[in-house]
Amino acid sequence: MNDASYITPELRARRDEWTREVVRFSDVRLLVPALVGWALLAMTLTWSTGPRWAVTGAVTLALVVAAFVGRGRSRGHGLLVVLGVALLVQVGGNGQHALRAIGDLDTLTAARAVVTLDVTVTSDPVQLAARGSGDPVVMARAKAHRVMGRGRESPAYAPISLRGDGRLLDLRWHDSVRVRGRLAPPQPGYPELAVVRVTEAEVVARAGALARVAEHLRAGLRTAVDPTPADARGLLPGLVIGDTSRTPPDLTEAMQATGMTHLTAVSGSNIAVVGGMVLGLCVLVGVPRRWRPPVVALAILGFVVLARPEPSVVRAAAMGLIGLIGMSRSQRSAGLPVLSGAIVVVLVIDPWMSRSFGFALSALATLGLLLFTRPWGDAIARHLPARLSFMGPAIAIPVAAQAMCAPLIVLLQGSVSIVGVVANLVAAPLVAPATIAGVAAALVSVVADAPAQLVGWIGAVPTLGIARTARVMADVPGGTMPWPDGAFGAVLLTVITLLLLLTGRWLGAMVVLKPLAALLVVALTVAMTMPTRVVTWPPEGWRIAFCDVGQGDAAVIRTGVGRALVVDTGPEPGPVDGCLDSLGVHTVEAVVLTHFHADHVEGLPGVLSGRQVGQVLVSPIGEPDHQVREVAAWTGADGIPVSALAAGDRLTFGDVTAEVWAPVRRIAAGSVPNNASVVLAVHVGEVDALLLGDIERESAHDLLLRMRRDAEMSTAATQFDVVKTPHHGSANLDADLMEAVRAPVAVISVGKDNDYGHPTAAHLAMLQRNGYAAYRTDQRGHIALVERDGHLTIVTSK
Repeated sequence: MNDASYITPELRARRDEWTREVVRFSDVRLLVPALVGWALLAMTLTWSTGPRWAVTGAVTLALVVAAFVGRGRSRGHGLLVVLGVALLVQVGGNGQHALRAIGDLDTLTAARAVVTLDVTVTSDPVQLAARGSGDPVVMARAKAHRVMGRGRESPAYAPISLRGDGRLLDLRWHDSVRVRGRLAPPQPGYPELAVVRVTEAEVVARAGALARVAEHLRAGLRTAVDPTPADARGLLPGLVIGDTSRTPPDLTEAMQATGMTHLTAVSGSNIAVVGGMVLGLCVLVGVPRRWRPPVVALAILGFVVLARPEPSVVRAAAMGLIGLIGMSRSQRSAGLPVLSGAIVVVLVIDPWMSRSFGFALSALATLGLLLFTRPWGDAIARHLPARLSFMGPAIAIPVAAQAMCAPLIVLLQGSVSIVGVVANLVAAPLVAPATIAGVAAALVSVVADAPAQLVGWIGAVPTLGIARTARVMADVPGGTMPWPDGAFGAVLLTVITLLLLLTGRWLGAMVVLKPLAALLVVALTVAMTMPTRVVTWPPEGWRIAFCDVGQGDAAVIRTGVGRALVVDTGPEPGPVDGCLDSLGVHTVEAVVLTHFHADHVEGLPGVLSGRQVGQVLVSPIGEPDHQVREVAAWTGADGIPVSALAAGDRLTFGDVTAEVWAPVRRIAAGSVPNNASVVLAVHVGEVDALLLGDIERESAHDLLLRMRRDAEMSTAATQFDVVKTPHHGSANLDADLMEAVRAPVAVISVGKDNDYGHPTAAHLAMLQRNGYAAYRTDQRGHIALVERDGHLTIVTSK
């Protein structure tokens, strides 16, 4: 008789409890040395040589003392391991610095010399936003091997950043290239030793066969999704290979707002999906158990090649493999030790990962998966119907990842996504089929495009579901809760998360036993913590609103009920359209385009869409030509008259008057279009505002001199309530002009995490020195000046 027949349900339940895996303290204890070494390395990595070696010496001395004092005592072993790991990663960091110091690259960088470099390209070129002249700016990462400059030639062993024009788009990953350009130091804390402003680039040798195969597969995936809708065409390559170059900007913003951006980068979840798929196929076709691990590892290696073996992808592969170990019941106990060892190995190989938010998020998400996925999944499954019990782990995975990563995400965006967990729960079942279909489409593309496009459409279905989830959740009122940024905000959220984890069962029991009381507590908490502006935007009595349109400008001046004067339109139609909708604007008296750069005019179709627009007023300097033609085409299609403004013109709409203070003449120095920006002195109700467009130092100084000569302008300059600071917080400004104006409030219209470093530290310091209260759209969202009972207040949408 089978022994199993003697196992009653009660015994089976008790056996499951006996055999249920638990996380032992010894497993968790292994994390401590890795985390201590990580923290110490992150703190000291950017220090100068002397202090770094002093710390290394101190750790070495402490290790020797601990080893001597603790001889023969088992209690001291933990401290020895902590000090040993700390010493190991510190030596690794010092070794990397010593390697970078070989040759003349660091001294030539400090001298900003013009050099010739032999490099290997280590990333695909990325086209950034156009700068002043409208020309594209392309960035790529590379590894320098040899540098020639100022009559000397020497070896180099350091990562660098290449920046140049569109010619860099011809480079491919792992090409050997000889570049010429001027060196510049990178921003503090960046892993690159230098930034090269490339003037010449010559491909010495194309990448090898493996890289060419990978590029062919990547191109095949892009071709396979070409016939699909825009969201799928942009998002599916992001899910599979981390290529977000075609993702619609408004979809990117929606995914940021809902905490779903991790899906658009190659992460441990991608690796886990691919590994799980291959493992399932192995089981299906009967591959012997001992052969399954190498087959899965080989498949993951192939995926890494497809997605590019950049540091972030290699990191994701390591964390994905650990995640697979952790999700396996038979190997779960090995997950934490393996994670600890992987952290140490990664930090020794690449010490700069210690300061990488991506690495920290991957490690935290993997830790959450190891600690919580199985117990939380089992707990959730016990409360689900038997047929749906398999959903337990699927629900637990995004919840565990969100709980572990939320405190770090606060440092990046200064807010907490309330809908993030729900959005990720809805999207989680769609990620695996989309990823699998994307990989299949890339492989099928080797044979023929038509079947690959069919597979691409299959992958587009779940991908569109993910995109729809992001868009819907991003529009939920109060879906993102403002939160203190910086270390304080991260620590506060960590404490709250720990309290919730420790009291979760008790809170759950209270909800079941006293649902009405729980509902009242939740309602009271929401009422106390939710900003009233979430449900009352736009604020009553608003006079001027500065729209959050990303890296660009858009100001709305109220001229009546549902009517407004719009100054600039931002870089895209969607954000300004949404801002005007939120303000209830259906009639635009006029649109003033201060100058013709993309970040001020490309949103014009969004203003024109569904609204009555009276006229468009523009800068008298029609540069750059292609954007002048775009504006003419958009306005011509709707029959909207266009005319140029000049200094001295006065505009009147309802109770709004606006005087044009600039431009007076064409200034050839600096950026001609920026210095040709229309400067408006606006009066509406009791609010006086100065909108400075993108004027640079030359035009600003010219304006200052005219203010000194013109008594009326000089008097008006002392009465402004708000100044829209020039050029998104650029350092290229005239501080004397800002000192002469010195309004109580400065608004900086700037995009979050932009590529220009705006607003600059110098700009912010200048505002603080002159007593401005600075409000930034990247931090505050839409910013409105509100007049109530003769008093002016600032109300923001975040």
